[in-house]
Amino acid sequence: MPQISIGKMLEDYGDQLSLSSVAGQGGIGNTLSTSDVHRPGLALAGFLGLFTFDRVQVMGNTEMLYLSSLDPDVCRQALKTIFQFDIPCVVITDGNEVLPLMVELSNARQIPLLTTPFATTKFAHLFSYYLDDVFAPRTAIHGSLVDVYGIGLLFVGASGIGKSEIAVDLVERGHRLVADDIVLVSRKVQGMIVGSSGETLRDHIEIRGLGILNVRNMFGVRAVRMQKRVEVVVKLIKWDETAAYDRIGLDEDWVSILDLEVPQVTVPIYPGKNITVIAETIALNYQLKIQGYHTAQEFNRRLVERMKNKIRDDMSIRADIE
Repeated sequence: MPQISIGKMLEDYGDQLSLSSVAGQGGIGNTLSTSDVHRPGLALAGFLGLFTFDRVQVMGNTEMLYLSSLDPDVCRQALKTIFQFDIPCVVITDGNEVLPLMVELSNARQIPLLTTPFATTKFAHLFSYYLDDVFAPRTAIHGSLVDVYGIGLLFVGASGIGKSEIAVDLVERGHRLVADDIVLVSRKVQGMIVGSSGETLRDHIEIRGLGILNVRNMFGVRAVRMQKRVEVVVKLIKWDETAAYDRIGLDEDWVSILDLEVPQVTVPIYPGKNITVIAETIALNYQLKIQGYHTAQEFNRRLVERMKNKIRDDMSIRADIE
């Protein structure tokens, strides 16, 4: 399970979240395993049935006002109730004043106590936004990812089938390379698969017979991008004259990546076939589907309508006057 320490979180995102450390610095090695936050209002009142103590505990205006209204002894008991758990850290939002007792308990339990001027809702939103990528499920796929007309095409297939050659041809035609050879993909909370390249291979592509090429240096900054949503998987296979291939497009194929279904198009290839133009056509056809126009379904509807109404095609020969 992916994790991040409180110290690393402060180093990477402390400025964006306007976080300041007040106490419990001995616990900066505590780890987070989720970008979710928890407001311990009920826990402070004594109900621990649903207390998710393994998350960042956020105390806003409601919690701090409640604590300030309690008798000192009752307040101490309420805070001791939650500080008895192995909490990763506590964040006080809205610029609320930190109670001395909270500083005491944080230092004693080595639980980092942080403050931020952001409102609770804004902090929770930003915290999840910045850390979602840290905890997103991820994997690596052998292939090439190219942004073609704004559509992320992930080319997969057997080694040596020509994925990189297609990618560099698309780049030469004005499209943008995201990753080659190893595509790092992660599942975002918005329900999408996003692909990127590792630091070592970023902006590079391997062409058999030529070696490693730097696409950014050869074609300019317009030829590459850092990441792109994977919207269509293009599966390249060798042509088999005995196999049956889809020729209409009514039956759509899907492939599961990190438990999300992504459209897949299987393209048989053979020498001389212009896969680059086909790739552009796949991207444009997907754009039409996004806009609500499905060519195969529309063609099938028209065909059924003509058959139902017994409409015959006009086969009369007319003079060519062009």
